Amino acid sequence: MEQWMKDVKAGDEEAFGRLMAHFRGMAYAVSYDRLQDAHLAEDAVQEAYLEAYLNLGKLREPAAFPGWFRTIVVRQCQRMLRRKRLSVITLDEAGGVPLTTQEDVAETAERREVAHALRSLVQELPATLRVPVQLFYFYGYSLPEVSAYLGIPAAVLKKRLYDGRRKLKAALPVSNPAAMFGELYEGGANMLHIVNGDVVGDMLKQGIVQGEVLVWREIYSYGPVFCSGAGEQERMVRAQALEEGLGIPQEQYLASCAEQERRLGGFRRYDEVVLWFEHDLFDQSMLAFLLHWFSGRPLGSTRLSLLCIGEFPGIERFHGLGQLTPGQLQSLSGTWRTIGREELKLGRELWEAYASSDPLDLVHLLNRERKRLEAMLPYAEEAFTAHLSRLPSVFNGLGIVEQATLEAIHGGADTPLELFRQVTDQLHVLGMGDLEYFRYFGLLAKGPHALIHIDGAEGIEAAGGAGMFRAVPDFLKRKVALTGSGEQVLSGQADRVTLQGVDAWLGPLRLEGHEVPWRWNCRSGAPVRT
Repeated sequence: MEQWMKDVKAGDEEAFGRLMAHFRGMAYAVSYDRLQDAHLAEDAVQEAYLEAYLNLGKLREPAAFPGWFRTIVVRQCQRMLRRKRLSVITLDEAGGVPLTTQEDVAETAERREVAHALRSLVQELPATLRVPVQLFYFYGYSLPEVSAYLGIPAAVLKKRLYDGRRKLKAALPVSNPAAMFGELYEGGANMLHIVNGDVVGDMLKQGIVQGEVLVWREIYSYGPVFCSGAGEQERMVRAQALEEGLGIPQEQYLASCAEQERRLGGFRRYDEVVLWFEHDLFDQSMLAFLLHWFSGRPLGSTRLSLLCIGEFPGIERFHGLGQLTPGQLQSLSGTWRTIGREELKLGRELWEAYASSDPLDLVHLLNRERKRLEAMLPYAEEAFTAHLSRLPSVFNGLGIVEQATLEAIHGGADTPLELFRQVTDQLHVLGMGDLEYFRYFGLLAKGPHALIHIDGAEGIEAAGGAGMFRAVPDFLKRKVALTGSGEQVLSGQADRVTLQGVDAWLGPLRLEGHEVPWRWNCRSGAPVRT
């Protein structure tokens, strides 16, 4: 952050662009949460960028940039809302007919009266109470952010918020002040946080967030997946495929599914459900599934929120939230944005296209909804395009993972461990774990026309993603080399599918044998039917 700021203050516009690109997701999340309009949110972010650029010289401490920039974004949103209100003509001016009932009008008037009274009463609080209440309740800053900004411990901040609520409660002109303050409770104790891995889940449980944490244990990037979700029959099919392909025991998988679905089914017990996800296919497919799941159920009074990032300051190669320290994770707390009906609808369509046996359904959706995806689910297009590029190519029958592996060996990488690190770094957009990667890797060494040779693994079949771990001592350190067939396929003189055959689940697509129904055309960036 400090180096970025030095470069920016030195007049490096490219550095400012990188700085703004990093905070774009958070800025958009804040804007959309307040404006509930994708286009207005984009306008607010662009205006905030300009204001930040013109006033950057006034910022003395680089570490204060996130809070300073957020304040600018919030101020721009407030300006947008004022413009929006001023542009609305009255019913008398329009000569129209009322669209609401008298009861609706009365309820709206009462809410406005209470809101006005609440803000007036807040202004009368002493500064030690007024400022924390305004920052937390009116401007949406999280407890850690307010604590850091005001320089007071979290325990002191909570006491001041409690005292502020107590004073306001005694003066509010409402019949049920308890219900009013139910929405203004800062504790977050009645929240459910859904995350993608145990590392992140364990850190969040250490006081980073309040409420409960649910680790969603699934690998939707490895099939089969089903458009309609997962009934008992579909779960059994999936359990068998995961055991055969990745070595995950069926009983373990089914028990995990039953437990996480039980907990998810009780989501209405929570005031808010927050989804913590990342940019890669592993997470984006999980996010699409959950949005599809929630879209088919009435949310009631439960609010659904999303935190989704693809980078973090100081981390050159961002793979996921698991790389962050507890302190870095805590800096993200409260930066999530509310998910509305449009996001749920788009997520549902995305999952259904991904789960379709015709990959062109996914292509058409990504093309048709590009602008909406950029605004609401900005990492989806790249992640799901990477999914399609795992299909055997028209050039040599290698998918993107196998191609990267053979190229890495050709370039000098010569152990499974080195290949895993290099390929997953290069293809971080897929979010592959070791089980999934070594499934691809092991199949390259299989059969009479193997494309790679693993020292000491002669005659051992690659049964499941973990098969070679169990069968070959010191597997990760074994030497790896291209075979003659591998050299031919890599150069395009032979076709992997024709020569060696293929055995893969790519989402819902089952590719098996020496003929496949779909190929990937690298030049057009689209799948083609064979």
